[in-house]
Amino acid sequence: MSERDRGSDDWQPWDREPPSGPATEPVPAAEPQWASAAGAEPTTELPAGPPPPPYQPISGSWGAPPVPPSASAAHPVSQPEPRPGRRGPGWGALVGVALATALVAGTTGGIVGGALADRGSGSSGTSVAAPQPGAGATTRPRGSVANIAATALPSVVTLRVEGADGGATGSGWVYDDQGHVVTNNHVVAGAGDSTITVVLSNGKQVSGKVVGRDGSYDLAVVRVEGADLTPLPVGSSADVVVGDEVIAVGAPLGLDSTVTSGIVSALDRPVTPGQQDDQSFINAIQTDAAINPGNSGGPLLDMQGRVIGVNSAIARVPGTSLGGQSGNIGVGFAIPSDQVATTVDQLIRTGKAEHPIIGVYLDSSYDGEGVRVADDGPDGDPAVNPGGPADEAGIEAGDVITAFEGRPVTDDGELVVKIRARKVGESVKLTIVRDGRERDVTMVLQGSE
Repeated sequence: MSERDRGSDDWQPWDREPPSGPATEPVPAAEPQWASAAGAEPTTELPAGPPPPPYQPISGSWGAPPVPPSASAAHPVSQPEPRPGRRGPGWGALVGVALATALVAGTTGGIVGGALADRGSGSSGTSVAAPQPGAGATTRPRGSVANIAATALPSVVTLRVEGADGGATGSGWVYDDQGHVVTNNHVVAGAGDSTITVVLSNGKQVSGKVVGRDGSYDLAVVRVEGADLTPLPVGSSADVVVGDEVIAVGAPLGLDSTVTSGIVSALDRPVTPGQQDDQSFINAIQTDAAINPGNSGGPLLDMQGRVIGVNSAIARVPGTSLGGQSGNIGVGFAIPSDQVATTVDQLIRTGKAEHPIIGVYLDSSYDGEGVRVADDGPDGDPAVNPGGPADEAGIEAGDVITAFEGRPVTDDGELVVKIRARKVGESVKLTIVRDGRERDVTMVLQGSE
């Protein structure tokens, strides 16, 4: 809905190292990467909220040491292709936690990469036997962690990506009966047109191709060939409440078919991993279920075995380096399933995702209450897009946005996250202050790729 001034973005990718600093002091919004592609549209919304900790991607290993984004990514994955248009908002402080966050990208190349490479057979064009539920599916009570895990594991896969910048290991889960697997964009960003190795829970390997990905939501879809896999049921994240029990499934540190459990610790956490030209905007579900590098893209399940989120980032103590980080500290983040379903359906249909916007450019240097609309846009463009939602609602350059749907906003990043969590065509209400006078304005969100 708004964009910051050029060069103001200082967020680091989830798999990149967070800025060093005392662990006892809040980290100034570490920059989660894997968010929006380079050059956000002029009408792109900026997230707002308390400064987020550095985010680490939880996908597989990364060739080079990533920054906050990936908890223990050892092999860097190539960044998502830059998006045309203006640069998106910078992520300076979204999650109000004195922790560094990072994308859970995955394990270091050597730990499990080799093991996975030797597993199974299966080649493209050759059909392999689909995994079957484990003993817990029949020997444990329905609704128990063991029963849910045994039933879900055959539908969860490990993704191994080889790119120009190295390799990465992440997780994914079967979305439909057409072979579409959901994962994080930062897991497959380095794949390009290359084939991805998909390791099933029974150790067999098949091939996969990226059919669509979106850096802004950090989601991607891979089409798997050579195996008839069972999709996982998708639940509604809107029904989730704090305290609900959840189960995380994936390949932390390359250890495929790993199951952990915990609860939903918080909802609507504005998390923005990524850099200026590659940031994600996530209105995340926070959980204490153990999530580590390699879990990226794996499902977060409720106690009915339904997917209510996609594990994407973790928080880590500021000042710790990726090489020496200890992984999970009980603060992980997942993309809500309602957002996942909307975006994934778009990616399957068109290969691209639509982002809701209001059409304003934000002043990143403003440090007062709320979020200020810039006086001018980049390259002499107007700060308020002519004919856009904000323009039609009467918002002007210099206006200060203090609330979104009645809830205060204190940072442009938080505002963008709130906008991105909505759908194109929805009506939203913003509270603005102009010349000391406060008033509410309503607008209909437009879409921009």
